[in-house]
Amino acid sequence: MKYKNDMPISLGIKELPPEDRPRERLEKNGVAALSDLELLAVLIGSGNKERPVQVLARELLQILDRTASSIDLADLKSIKGLGTAKAALICAALEIGRRRLPTKRRQISSPNDVFPLIQHYGDRRQEQFLSIALNGAHEVMSVSVVSVGLVNRTLVHPREVFADAVGQRATAVIVAHNHPSGNLQPSGEDLEVTKRLRNAGDILGIKVLDHLIFDQEHFYSLLEGGEF
Repeated sequence: MKYKNDMPISLGIKELPPEDRPRERLEKNGVAALSDLELLAVLIGSGNKERPVQVLARELLQILDRTASSIDLADLKSIKGLGTAKAALICAALEIGRRRLPTKRRQISSPNDVFPLIQHYGDRRQEQFLSIALNGAHEVMSVSVVSVGLVNRTLVHPREVFADAVGQRATAVIVAHNHPSGNLQPSGEDLEVTKRLRNAGDILGIKVLDHLIFDQEHFYSLLEGGEF
């Protein structure tokens, strides 16, 4: 299993080997081969000696993970070293991407349908806990980052997991989180959190259909594994 797709922040882009530079990787392997961090580095273009592009890209990625549905120019300009011109370029790129997305919602019928929606979170160094809200036809309404850090009862609270689902009148959710270690077997804490969320969902009338644990290449479904 490879753990590439992460740029060292101590080096400038020009100091990286040519084969590891985002633009060169895009040209050689195609845009789909780049991580979220590398895609943002391509958009930003360059940084400075104090704040190289990798640092700017990582801070931008953290903001996007938290506020992707309501990102604005002020959010981006809050990053030291990201000026108005680059912030405007990124806002425009995000908006044109949103407008060009297919209007038909993706329908979920198995864990295999979920994985492509969350796979790009598999390269994160910290655990990202996600909540995927579904309507009555099991079409995806939203994918939200609920918490960042170790999965436990304190960080993964039902009010955050179900917040978007309640607001969107969803009928079901699927939760997921990445394991940076690459070990996809659920821990005791994973099982305890899952049980707690299922109980909360039963009270709210929003069914928890599954819990996926994943990395960049693979996933484990607690439903398929018999833990539900």
